[in-house]
Amino acid sequence: MNSLFPSEKISFDLPNAIIEYYPNFFDIVQSKMLFEKLHAEIPWQQDNITVFGKTHPQPRLTALFGNEGKPYSYSNIVMQPHDWNSLLMFIKNEIEEVCPENFTTVLLNLYRNGKDSNGWHADNEKELGRNPAIASVTFGAERVFHLQHNSFPESKLKITLQNGSLLIMKGETQHFWKHQIPKTSKDIGERINLTFRCIK
Repeated sequence: MNSLFPSEKISFDLPNAIIEYYPNFFDIVQSKMLFEKLHAEIPWQQDNITVFGKTHPQPRLTALFGNEGKPYSYSNIVMQPHDWNSLLMFIKNEIEEVCPENFTTVLLNLYRNGKDSNGWHADNEKELGRNPAIASVTFGAERVFHLQHNSFPESKLKITLQNGSLLIMKGETQHFWKHQIPKTSKDIGERINLTFRCIK
């Protein structure tokens, strides 16, 4: 790890949640290289999503990689995983140095501009089990990440996820909180986000 402060961790004091943020997990040079390789080498796809009975293209590109061909489903989309490659294994191993999990699956998102987004949701699918750990790494443009408690809407948090950063959500977070990456009117570049998780 070449970052000056790769182990610098910010913990947030929130009810029913464990949120940890490493703003400089990968350094600038490494992040640029990883972004370019992921952008070029990942087989990105755009699925259709149905919301309130209307079907439209999902507002971002995605890909799934994982163990043993286990599919992952969310929002009525079922994704079949590609086999791990060396690039994703490198990122996974780096994350597991600070988050002691054996992640089986990674969902990748490519936000092409500020119009691409991810609406309010929780990563609480049954195949993730109880109290899942979700590790999210960002390469490219910064985006604002919103969190809000399900029962106490005044309990909320905004984090600017910067290039090379790592965000870890664990404990009861997915049961009590929802999160989103909203659209923005700012003229921003592309962002690649990798969310590592364990499928039971």
